Amino acid sequence: MKNIQAKLQTFAGAMMVPIILLVLVGFFVGIGSAFTNYILPEGNILYNLFTMITNLGFMFMNNLQLWFAVAIAFTLAKKEKGWAAFAGLILFFCFMRGIEGWAALEGWTAETTTVDALVKSGYTQQAALNFNALWSSSLGIYSYNMGIFSGIVTGLIAAGLHNKFVDTKLPAMFGFFAGTKFVIIMVALASIPLAIAFYYVWPYVAGALQSITGFIRTSGLLGTFVFGTLDKMLLPFGIHHLIAFPIEYTKVGGTMMIDGVMYEGVKNIINGQAASASATGYITRNFTNGRLLFQLAGLPGAAFAMYRCAKPENKKKVASLLVPSVFTLAMVGISEPIEYTFLFVAPALYWLVYAPLCGLCYVAAEITNISINGTALFFMIPNLFQPQKVHAMSALWLLPVTFIVYYFAFKFAITKFNLKTPGRDDEGEIKLMSKKEYNEIKNSGKDEANVSSAPEDALEIRIIEALGGADNIETVTCCASRLRVTVKDDSLIAPDTSWKNYLEAIGVVRGKNSVQVIYGVRVVNITTKVKDYLHLD
Repeated sequence: MKNIQAKLQTFAGAMMVPIILLVLVGFFVGIGSAFTNYILPEGNILYNLFTMITNLGFMFMNNLQLWFAVAIAFTLAKKEKGWAAFAGLILFFCFMRGIEGWAALEGWTAETTTVDALVKSGYTQQAALNFNALWSSSLGIYSYNMGIFSGIVTGLIAAGLHNKFVDTKLPAMFGFFAGTKFVIIMVALASIPLAIAFYYVWPYVAGALQSITGFIRTSGLLGTFVFGTLDKMLLPFGIHHLIAFPIEYTKVGGTMMIDGVMYEGVKNIINGQAASASATGYITRNFTNGRLLFQLAGLPGAAFAMYRCAKPENKKKVASLLVPSVFTLAMVGISEPIEYTFLFVAPALYWLVYAPLCGLCYVAAEITNISINGTALFFMIPNLFQPQKVHAMSALWLLPVTFIVYYFAFKFAITKFNLKTPGRDDEGEIKLMSKKEYNEIKNSGKDEANVSSAPEDALEIRIIEALGGADNIETVTCCASRLRVTVKDDSLIAPDTSWKNYLEAIGVVRGKNSVQVIYGVRVVNITTKVKDYLHLD
């Protein structure tokens, strides 16, 4: 079970790699379209410049499947990551072109799959609409409309084939085709049976997705609450993206026709509305507006409650821990740093109080029809250029109410059950231990960390030692806030107390031969340095 969880965590982390492109979509489309639709007259050089910016945003959005194929293959590869990304690219195009070719042999082309052509061949109107919805043209290929699933499938398979064959050796006369080049040969060959198989399988998968879509659309506020609560409950396992991504970027989140273009997934629909001069607002049931409430008010209220419940002598230390976390949360929406300040010391507070309250935030935002682009201050900048599309007056009273509810809920739970949130005991969790103090504890036998004295005091060197040393580490990646590592022997990983007290971590999530260490927004720099020390690409 732990091995499956570790694989899901790694996969979820890989899904986060192309997220920077999705951020650019919101900025490029939101700001560029505002200038071309409402500010600048058509024809001048600035109009052309902002049109180009808008088109760049749509280029990122309309080719998400390609970015996922490359990013997942790159992230999941254990070595020679550049070749793995190339393999993902090759497999994606071969796969999609293969489906196109097999479909043509079966008689299905752009001309024969139109609704009119299908009705003439005997389909009912509804059946023709359903079958036509399976197809689309992308990157010059007419194939199944699989959205990001085509990228996910090809990225996963390319990574698997790469890891299996990257070290392949061949006789001397064929030596040129060994190793990484052999991987490219294998993915090209694998695309043939893969394309044929998916030609027959995908209609059933698409049918299942339509059923899920139907449930979400008809479940109303209950579905919204379940989504919001699950999104937070899955966070500690590192797989919360698996529930959010289908909603945000596929048909599961719904479809909408905007200016003659069909958009799939709530984030894509919002971007389409941002680009439309005729749109009067953003969708309200987008499964993200609730984040506005708990990111800007709920978690700050919880942080204030933890500060108030801390011992007087510890309040300054607690404030120094929580204030930067709250600022990071409000500005860029990364909530894990503050969430993990109480998850590991008071898990009941997280599971039984915090997660359901987040679900209620989603419901409250939907009931009051909040519609806004982005939920963190930095990512809401495009709204300043198209304020007429924003409908969030109810947030003016919901934000203070949310702050008060979280504050009193957290304060009651902490004091009633004597939960050991930061600053409420004397065990030192709220301060970082010096290297000298750590070594004294380790050498005295009080802490059984398998960490030897590092040759230098750099944090990244100490992290490597805490992971059991360079020889124990297999792969190193990261997502927005977590260092994700797979190891040969997880018993060699230092205990959680060492990570939090000595290695500056916010929290630790363990799996079978894997570990996720939460460092917040600085994790990217930490990961880069760790990989540099390990000579990993």
